[in-house]
Amino acid sequence: MENVRPDGTGSVPIRSGRRTWAYRLLPALLLAGGIVLEVLTPPEFSSAPLYSAAAMSAAALLSFRGTLLIGLAATGADAVKMAVLGYHQPLDNSSEVATVATVAAVALLTNAIVRRSDSRARSASTAAAALQRAVLPQPPPELAGLRLAASYRSALTDTQIGGDLYAVQETPFGVRCIVGDVRGKGIAAAEAVAVVVGAFREISDEEGDLRTVATRLEDTLRREGGRRAGLDEVEGFTTAVLVEIPKDRKTVRLVNCGHPAPLLLQPSQVGAPRVRMLHPSVPALPLGMALDTPGPVLDEVALPAGTTLLLYTDGVSEARNSAGEFYDPALRLAALPVAHEPEQLVRCLLADLTRHTSGRYADDIAVLALTRLV
Repeated sequence: MENVRPDGTGSVPIRSGRRTWAYRLLPALLLAGGIVLEVLTPPEFSSAPLYSAAAMSAAALLSFRGTLLIGLAATGADAVKMAVLGYHQPLDNSSEVATVATVAAVALLTNAIVRRSDSRARSASTAAAALQRAVLPQPPPELAGLRLAASYRSALTDTQIGGDLYAVQETPFGVRCIVGDVRGKGIAAAEAVAVVVGAFREISDEEGDLRTVATRLEDTLRREGGRRAGLDEVEGFTTAVLVEIPKDRKTVRLVNCGHPAPLLLQPSQVGAPRVRMLHPSVPALPLGMALDTPGPVLDEVALPAGTTLLLYTDGVSEARNSAGEFYDPALRLAALPVAHEPEQLVRCLLADLTRHTSGRYADDIAVLALTRLV
């Protein structure tokens, strides 16, 4: 999935385009500043450092052609100054012009290397994003009387891939979904994510008891961990909450395996929602750690029409601000006039989380919201 803006609408930071263009003006400004200073300052002053800085900044900010033009302009401006204004002796003139020309040539080489690296990075990022979309496709906007919205944000923004997961599907037993967190990040965690999501989709269509789904997921992870060295062995477990909304949609059933408690948001006439944390009646260990313990319990709560179930990973609940304070989604959402459209709710949550953390995220984030329509 794409990393999203704070408002949930895309992967590029707000106003990033304007900032990029402002940065790209820097080489030209340095070049112009050098020319102006040459004219306005005494003969002993040399603008060669500004010309060199213009060429090197162009290497990082402009295309190869732009870097070439800035380098030629900087070298030409210094040569013209030496020839026309005659500030220095001939030996000094040739030495200074040669220095600027050398810096311009190095800038061209640097630009070529940077562009090649950027091309490789973009290719890797595109492949990672495609993998993420294949493993975690966006759920449909509506499914079996429910309205849905989901978002994923990787802590590794360059790869757009990580260890958080979600999946939603309609089964013979109702709509089932999972939100989980494989310990670790990057490709190794993504491999375990693919195993968990694939197993969940298959098992959910076969097993009538949600607890059995969790037990079989546990068995799958154990088997795959033995077959593939390193699979889910970053820290050895996966937290997950499994959800089932039966066909009548009157209740929601949950099996929580060591995962942050989901939130139930009920409509309120005063604007802010009534928020309830759905803690498990009996805490259970994460998948991969419950080999010799009783299976997780099944909890069931009412799901009136208009009520929204919000599931998230610990990238939300463990996000900190500059003072080290954790983000409390229940407390924060209860104080906000949150609309109960799932997409708006997800956007509101991510925007508020961005404000809390000043846009700095230490962990992957996955959010899934489901609203009962009627």
